[in-house]
Order: sequence, then C-alpha cells, then structure tokens
Amino acid sequence: MTLLDKLVQLLVAVAVFAAVLGVVLLVAGRGKGRRAEQVAGITFAAPAILLLIVGLLYPAARTAVQSLLDARSAGFVGLDNYIRIFTQPDLLIVLRNTVLWVVVTPILATATGLVYAVLVDRTRFESFAKALIFLPMAISFVGASIIWKFVYEYRPNQQNIQQTGLVNQFLVWLGFEPVNLILQQPWNNLLLIVVMIWIQAGFAMTVLSAAIKAIPSDVVEAARLDGVGGVRLFWYITLPSIRPAVVVVVTAISIAVLKVFDIVRTMTGGQFGTSVVANEFYVQSFRLSDLGMGSALAMLLFLLVVPIVVYNVRQMRKANAR
Repeated sequence: MTLLDKLVQLLVAVAVFAAVLGVVLLVAGRGKGRRAEQVAGITFAAPAILLLIVGLLYPAARTAVQSLLDARSAGFVGLDNYIRIFTQPDLLIVLRNTVLWVVVTPILATATGLVYAVLVDRTRFESFAKALIFLPMAISFVGASIIWKFVYEYRPNQQNIQQTGLVNQFLVWLGFEPVNLILQQPWNNLLLIVVMIWIQAGFAMTVLSAAIKAIPSDVVEAARLDGVGGVRLFWYITLPSIRPAVVVVVTAISIAVLKVFDIVRTMTGGQFGTSVVANEFYVQSFRLSDLGMGSALAMLLFLLVVPIVVYNVRQMRKANAR
C-alpha cells in the first residue's frame, strides 16, 4: 500500500466521521418538545451503542461460539476445549500460575501502597517520597520488564566474569554462587510478580493516600483523646475509614493481574513454567493456530473478570449511598 493510498483512506475516514457527526447534529437539532428531546438522546446515543455492539458484543459472541469449535473453527467440539483447560498438565500449570498472581499481587501491592501512604503522610518529604514510588507507574509494562530482566540477569561464575544482574552481584558479594533465577521453578513466578507489585504499588499508594487525607480530622483527634494511637489508630480508625478505597484498589489490581501479558511475554515468553492465561491465549491463538483453545481461554479470562467488576460496582454504589 502506497503513501497515497493511505492518505486517501485517511481522508475517507475523516469524511465519513464528519458526515455521521453532521447527520447526528442535524437530526438532534430538529423539532421541539419532549419527543424531540427523546429523539435527540437516542440520536446521540446511537453511534456509541453501534460501536459497543460492533466492537464489544459481536466479538464476545463470536469468541464464545468459536470456543466450542475445533482448532480450525471447522467442526463443533462442544466443551472439549474447556475440559482440556482443566485436565491437560501444561494448562493446569497455567491456571495455577494465574491463581498465584491473583492471590499474591493485589494483596502485597495494596499492602505496600497502604503502609507507604501511612508512613509518609504529612511528613516533610511527603511529595518527594510519593513521587519515588509513583514513578514506576509512568513506565510501560514492557519497559519495567526489561529493567527487572537486567536485575535478575545471570552469568556463569567462570574466569571472574562480572555479574550484570543486581541480585546475582549481591549473592557473589555475600560469597554465594550466582543463580539463574528465571529458571528456578516455581519461584520464578514470584520474581515476575515482584515486577507487577513494583508497578502497582504506586497506584495503590496514590488512591489510599487520598482516602487517608479525606478522613475527618475530628475523628482522629477524638480517637487520640481516648488514648488510641499508633497501630491501634491504624486498625480501628484509619483502615475502617478507607475500606471502600481499599476495595477499589484491590479489585482494580486484580483485574489488571488477570490480564497480565507484557511482563510474562517479555521476561520469559511463558517458558519455564511461568505462563498465565492471558499469555497462553496468545500462544494458542497466534503461535499454535488453535483458535478453539485460544477462544476458550479468552472466555475463561472474561468469566474471571466479570465477578470482580460486578463486586467493584456494588461496593462503589454502597459507598456512594452512605
């Protein structure tokens, strides 16, 4: 495709967008009264609903149907793909890793952000301290993975070769042999989880710090007058007061963890027993060309995310109703 063809496609797309926008404004601007308002509302909502159907509902329905077909989408196999997910040893390892990510990452990332927010709250260097832990949020998952891949870098201890990996260099300084950390199963999964915690702790700290500052000062002062301080103040005043924010942070990180792909793909490629559902979906669909299994894994990921989203919405409604 030449540059001229691309420019023509761009102009056509802009023209179509302008035409659709013009039609919407024209229809919405005609008439008066209640009926005209209803027509205007439907007219403005119609493009968004159409995009929702074309970009979300139709692909989701097609994926659900495709998950019931074979690798080439040529024959109906029913629930065979789902049965394989829960019976094949390799895929069971994928499920185990995903559960490990979902259980460990949100808890540790939220706890790290919460403790950090409490410790630096109203200190002289609060802004600087918060900026330090928030900086990883500005780095892409791929960039963070490359950074930590160098941290875990391994070189054989031969002919006084200098270690480039920070962890192995510390091991050498302490008198131990360097270790190829990425190959150590199942601990290598925890090493990958550390990268996600490093990224998400800044998000947790930001949200929870704002929630802590929103606690009424008279509540804190009353607790201190009653002799509540230190750890007791945190457990009985601070934590209950910011519970809605904690729920939001945990659920948001959980959803991000379920979709984690970049870290695993960049650091290990899913090898050495580190693959997760999102990475395995990519492997099955685009590497092995097994569209049925890939679609089944995508549906499984969708089914895992939905309950978390529903729970998050309910908690936010409860918080707003107070």
